[in-house]
Amino acid sequence: MDLVFKALADNTRRALLDALVERDGQSVAALCEQFPSMTRFGVMKHLAVLEAANLVTTRRQGRNKLHYLNPVPIQQLADRWISKYAQPFTRSLVDLKQSVESTA
Repeated sequence: MDLVFKALADNTRRALLDALVERDGQSVAALCEQFPSMTRFGVMKHLAVLEAANLVTTRRQGRNKLHYLNPVPIQQLADRWISKYAQPFTRSLVDLKQSVESTA
């Protein structure tokens, strides 16, 4: 989980993940086009952090290496941290809604 938090802490890496959400299976060159202010080395460095956190998987297609979003670690993070703390609040809101509807 630490690697996932570290990877998601950087807004450039989040932007790379957003780019993969829009179009999965992109090459480094395609990703570099979307981030003109960053060098190819910079994009590759950020992708390496995302790969280490298992947020991005890669597959070779000829000479190209395509990058794909792996949403599983994000869902695991949500299950572990968000769901546990949100559940009491959502339960209270559902109970309140039912109470208001029953008195109306």
